[in-house]
Amino acid sequence: MDLFEYQAKDLFARHGVPTLAGAVAATPEEARHVARRLGNTVVVKAQVKTGGRGKAGGVKLAKDEQETFDRAADILGMDIKGHTVHRVLVTVASDIAAEYYVSFLLDRGGRTYLAMASVEGGMEIEQLAVERPEALARIPVDALEGVTRAKAEEIVDAAGFGADVREQVVDLLQKLWTVFTDEDATLVEVNPLVRTPDGHVVALDGKVTLDDNAGFRHPAHGDLVDRDATDPLEQRAKEKDLNYVKLHGEVGIIGNGAGLVMSTLDVVAYAGEEFGGVRPANFLDIGGGASAQVMADGLEIILSDPEVRTVLVNVFGGITACDEVANGIVQALAMLAGKGDPVSKPLVVRLDGNNADEGRSILAGAGLSGVELVDTMDGAARRVAELAAAAAK
Repeated sequence: MDLFEYQAKDLFARHGVPTLAGAVAATPEEARHVARRLGNTVVVKAQVKTGGRGKAGGVKLAKDEQETFDRAADILGMDIKGHTVHRVLVTVASDIAAEYYVSFLLDRGGRTYLAMASVEGGMEIEQLAVERPEALARIPVDALEGVTRAKAEEIVDAAGFGADVREQVVDLLQKLWTVFTDEDATLVEVNPLVRTPDGHVVALDGKVTLDDNAGFRHPAHGDLVDRDATDPLEQRAKEKDLNYVKLHGEVGIIGNGAGLVMSTLDVVAYAGEEFGGVRPANFLDIGGGASAQVMADGLEIILSDPEVRTVLVNVFGGITACDEVANGIVQALAMLAGKGDPVSKPLVVRLDGNNADEGRSILAGAGLSGVELVDTMDGAARRVAELAAAAAK
């Protein structure tokens, strides 16, 4: 999960990383109140999870309360690279004597953690890495050792920080590493890290990506979710611990295993071309569990999507046998009917693998209205696309 700048800087401050005073505002009037409290020239910054805010006009200086109100009114509602601005960060303006760059990230290719630092901050780091790679220090960080003072000094010296800021940056790097580890982040970045005219080093901006897989260790991270940008169905699915992604199509998809589900999306899209461009409506991986509750939750989420006309359940039995899946489907349909929400849209089921014959027998014997069994994946995809096309007529 990527954080907004204001959220990242809140985490920084919590761990002792120096930042500038400020607060987030959702309306121009709220921005005016923040400026009144700060009592200085302020910067009004669009809060979007993308770069290039300044070039797009999403970062403005304001000299007083009224100008803060006006700048916030200009920025709120802007579209920046497809991201709508719902909030602005109003923060104390600071003169800048020098700009630097520091970050910690998970280096998947190197299977380690990586520190990156440069005394040439302020520009996009990707551009610097291409144009002047020698200006960007890259120092591996051992997961067990972490960023000790000695490691922080190694990073600072490799990047060429001057003696006037060396001690401050060494201290800041150790605190940033604490943010990285304590919050289970995969990226912590400050660009720019600045030296003010009076010699203080401050995180002027901040970017943090949190590892969603570690969310169970951090209940408070749930408050950082961007509700404005989260699809309501995806949010409901997450609350039910379902691995669901909303797409724009007509065929609901349920499968076990990410690889199988991805293949199913492709096969349905290909089959749908024959029927006017029918497309998959979602990604839903039920993983190794096919209990009645999991199946009912999955069907309930998928059928809540008004675009969905039909549903394909594509399961390859392995650790979870197909007879368990079949019983799960039967019980799930009964559960939904008992809640007054019976499944009225066609359901195509393809079972293969462990105990597939038993699973098919269970479904055939249940006599479920609207449920069709198809033996092959290609055949199931074609049939579900055909039903979706027919439902549109």
